[in-house]
Amino acid sequence: MANDHVNIISKEFNILKKYISATLKMLDEGATIPFISRYRKEKTGGMTDITVHAVAERHKALTEIYHRKETIIAAVKAAGALTPEMEQRIAEEFDPIALEDLYLPYKPKRQTRAQMARAKGLEPLARMIMSQNVEDVDAASVRFLNDDVPAVDDAVAGASDIIAEWVSESAKARSIVRSRYQRGAMISAKVIPGKEEEGNTFSNYFNYSEPLRMCNSHRYLAIRRGENEGVLKVSVSIDDDEMIDRLNRMFVKPQATAACAELVKNAVKDGYRRLIRPSIENEVSAAVKERSDDAAIQMFADNVKQLLMSAPLGRKRILALDPGFRTGCKLVVLDEQGNLLNHDVIYPHPPANDYFNSEKALFYYVDNYRIDAIAIGNGTAGRETERFVKSLNFPRKVQVYMVSEQGASIYSASDVAREEFPDEDVTVRGAVSIGRRLLDPLAELVKIDPKSIGVGQYQHDVNQSRLKDTLDYVVSNCVNSVGVNVNTASKQLLSYVSGIGQALAGNIVKYRAEHGDFTSRRQLLEVPRMGEKAFQQCAGFLRIPGAVNPLDNTGVHPESYGVVETMAADYKADVNRLLRDKNLVHNIDLERYVNKTVGLPTLTDIVMELEKPGRDPRTAPEEEYYDSTIRKIDDLYIGQQLTGKVNNITAFGVFVDLGMKENGLIHISQLSDKFISSPSEVVSIGSHVKVKVMDVDVARGRIALTMKGMNQ
Repeated sequence: MANDHVNIISKEFNILKKYISATLKMLDEGATIPFISRYRKEKTGGMTDITVHAVAERHKALTEIYHRKETIIAAVKAAGALTPEMEQRIAEEFDPIALEDLYLPYKPKRQTRAQMARAKGLEPLARMIMSQNVEDVDAASVRFLNDDVPAVDDAVAGASDIIAEWVSESAKARSIVRSRYQRGAMISAKVIPGKEEEGNTFSNYFNYSEPLRMCNSHRYLAIRRGENEGVLKVSVSIDDDEMIDRLNRMFVKPQATAACAELVKNAVKDGYRRLIRPSIENEVSAAVKERSDDAAIQMFADNVKQLLMSAPLGRKRILALDPGFRTGCKLVVLDEQGNLLNHDVIYPHPPANDYFNSEKALFYYVDNYRIDAIAIGNGTAGRETERFVKSLNFPRKVQVYMVSEQGASIYSASDVAREEFPDEDVTVRGAVSIGRRLLDPLAELVKIDPKSIGVGQYQHDVNQSRLKDTLDYVVSNCVNSVGVNVNTASKQLLSYVSGIGQALAGNIVKYRAEHGDFTSRRQLLEVPRMGEKAFQQCAGFLRIPGAVNPLDNTGVHPESYGVVETMAADYKADVNRLLRDKNLVHNIDLERYVNKTVGLPTLTDIVMELEKPGRDPRTAPEEEYYDSTIRKIDDLYIGQQLTGKVNNITAFGVFVDLGMKENGLIHISQLSDKFISSPSEVVSIGSHVKVKVMDVDVARGRIALTMKGMNQ
């Protein structure tokens, strides 16, 4: 099995077999994708984490197919039908659908009409009719009459049911029908009478039809959602008459007797309409659903990754506001590590309109706690609060940021929040989450189910298991690409680090609480359940600022410390100097240090870390500037030019925050003057863009924007 997988994956990915073999071996031994892609480049030929992940997924799929083949071979053998030819066909088939076609005749079934006919002894009659050389079928049927089959018509009907099942179990027939569905099926949707008003959201699909192969992911998922909500009646169809004619040419022999030919034609029609068509329609629909799910999941995953990799403000003191009208704006003060120092409530908006005391409170907290930045949640009263805050002349320079509060309420009511702040209510916890998202989006957002952070589309309609696996991989990828300060990271953040997981993350936090900050990576081996294998997988991704060994605060793996120390000695320096002197590092002759286990890829990564120790791939955040005259949708007009911030990306376009309640939509066709296949080619979550208003629908709260000619 292993060699087969290596050969297949090597051919599909166009990667040398030795690299695939080594990668599969490491995966089977429990190595993580981040570790393999970062610290085993010599063994993988420099595969990226994306490639290693794809190889792992293909290996998993092939393993499932292999086990399925074992099941099928055992079933066919038990049925006494396993010939050497059949066994070879199964062994050589790697298409899961074709494999199931081979298995279908031997698959255990519920009681069917054909099975009941066989139980009545009518299979020999079916074989006689299928031979198509019987002149008088009625006469031939007489000898099959008994108490269960009292009349000739009953015998012929039972035999026809058996033939219909044979037709439906023909791998070739199913392949023909499947191919026609894949190439020429039409998907249609109509509104269910009486649901027009209730299902207005799906009005685009009230009388809709297009080739199924042309129906893209977001349209297909929207149609199926409309169907699931009882608004739309959906069908997927082909030309039945044409398909029945094609199957007749396959099953009806040219020299068939008239009586047999007519019966076989009727059986073919029945087998197609009653058995093949529903099965293939479901199968093809499931395949389209799977492709649509994959596209939606990938789009969602890309958005989540962009959001998680949003720029952190860094070690700053934050005043965070969770805005509100009647209930006031919850205010929290956070130190550089995100620890809660104080909290309060101000009422600058109606009905209280307490501007004086609100201003006084903000001045006090900004001055007394040496606040560097103010984070404002972008929900209800967010823009009003931003305008109020920006109108004030604070006693010290502060930056003001709008922060997405999607999922903050979910965090505030979670076990994680209760564990962090057992004595605070949900409003304080929510405001803390908003502030921490500005401080370090990645560290805070890992505490929330990725489905709840507001950058997806149809995430509740897709395969939930695949969505979870994909998002878990994305979060892990982000966490490990950035690295984690082991002395400040939460249990949730640590759990995504390569080789750690929930239990070991909890042990690390507990050990830290009992023994104080870690001073070296090797000290991690004192944590309960931290064995050498887990240490190998996680050590390179954990950072310890101020450690005795400065390499402990870099991405250099402990297994390579000896190489760095040798470099330092050869160039008459110490490790600290290597981390300070970029010119010295730049002049190191890496070829001198290549050996059987350490190659140029690893040495190049080491030098990159020495040049920029603890480098963070994320950039600095930008303050947002909106047109202060735009407060509501009525203020917009066609042709108006504005600045906005991309806050969600879908397959059909992007949504842009314009500084008011409603978001604008830039359709994919309006994102660029040249053709693009995905919005991500032009923008990312958090991008600041210049846009022009194309259309405004005040009644429906819709704003159409364009970027054409605006961002050159």
